Amino acid sequence: MSDDRVQGRKNGARSESGRTSERARPQADVVQPARRVAYEVIAAVRESDAYANLLLPTRIKRAALSTADAALATELTYGTLRMQGFYDRVIADAAGRPVTAIDPAILDVLRLGAHQLLATRVATHAAVNESVELARQVGSRAATGFTNGVLRTISRSSADEWRDRVLSEAVNDDDRLAAEHSHPVWVVRAFRQSLRLEGREAELDDLLAADNAAPKVNMVILPGLSNTQDTDGLGVANDFSPTGFVLAGGDPVHLMQDSGGRLRVQDEGSQLAALALSRARPVTPGERWLDLCAGPGGKAALLASEALAGGASLVANEIVPARAALVRKALAAVPAAVPVWEEDGTRFGAEHPEQFDRILLDAPCTGLGALRRRPEARWRKQPRDVAELSDLQSGLIDAALGALKPGGVLAYVTCSPHVAETRGIVASALKKWAGRVQTLDTASVLQSLSSSPLDLADAVGSVQLWPHRHGTDAMFITLLERTE
Repeated sequence: MSDDRVQGRKNGARSESGRTSERARPQADVVQPARRVAYEVIAAVRESDAYANLLLPTRIKRAALSTADAALATELTYGTLRMQGFYDRVIADAAGRPVTAIDPAILDVLRLGAHQLLATRVATHAAVNESVELARQVGSRAATGFTNGVLRTISRSSADEWRDRVLSEAVNDDDRLAAEHSHPVWVVRAFRQSLRLEGREAELDDLLAADNAAPKVNMVILPGLSNTQDTDGLGVANDFSPTGFVLAGGDPVHLMQDSGGRLRVQDEGSQLAALALSRARPVTPGERWLDLCAGPGGKAALLASEALAGGASLVANEIVPARAALVRKALAAVPAAVPVWEEDGTRFGAEHPEQFDRILLDAPCTGLGALRRRPEARWRKQPRDVAELSDLQSGLIDAALGALKPGGVLAYVTCSPHVAETRGIVASALKKWAGRVQTLDTASVLQSLSSSPLDLADAVGSVQLWPHRHGTDAMFITLLERTE
């Protein structure tokens, strides 16, 4: 038997007194499948920038998890990723060293263990023992004892006690909010700035808390392709978008498969972003529409069905081949020929001048508006990313306006509330195209779609949706008209 195996068995299970209990676990230590899946996804996010929302379902299916274990794996994965910043502060206190001095694989184990101890009903002995076994499998012999010691230290204080301790160490108000709600400080400041422009800075706590709440599953019904009666009993109609509903329960994958793709998962904010363009004004048959940055294809499918109903045609463009393939797959449910181009979007103004009546520019962005669904994005992005993306967004909106016919409408959309990616980009475009482009009353267009009042903070030319206020991703939408 190897030394690692001996050490793993010695540290695999302990009584409350801290002594090893040989009968507490079977001879062959095995990590519970849900925890194993959660760890693998968390590690992949760190090691290879994997997207948890894409990888987790695959790993759950591969492990053949039961419904209960799949739910546990989902909670452990997303809960750990959401609260990673807070847990890192707890771990640093408990370990007596900064997390940067801890082996990354073991730090993943500790984060997963901390989440179980502080935010779930998992028994303390199960959370600690399974984490120690994980540490034995992914780390060195010394890592098992270290993991055991850190997690037992964490377990001796309640979640509220750890919260008070962490917050007492914050250096200012932004740092306190960042610690409590597990966001990077720079993101807290960006959200504060955006809310301040609406006169709603007092909502910052609510916004940050909403980012850490699991979102409801929202479905879209492709207009004209599905009978709304087919969804009776499946959920409750959206508050704002007329094309979807909130799923009451069950597996949305089966619904999508059974409907042939005519029902699909799509956030209500994304639905509104596409509909703002397609319903900004009545459609004239023969109009030509463009989805400039179409990947992965959800908005393109909704636009294609809207175009089909109005006698218009759609072109979808996506420069990344893998994402272009996803667009083609998304469009398969629409009985219309929708070409998918793979061109550089920043060159459309020069290469396709004044050719489109309506253009959706869902610009590549930091994704800070979808942290409920992609919690790892808050740790993946840095302030320098905003500057790089702003340059791209400026190039894309300039090209889109160049490709727009006089009298045509452009919807500039981002899934980010960062001012540099939203109002800043629009203001620069309006300055460059002064006298040739004007803003439309975007708020009135969105309100016309909804059967419920939209609280848009007196917005007119631009609309910022919020998870805490609207229950949607933080989508930014501006409608622009080319006047000549």
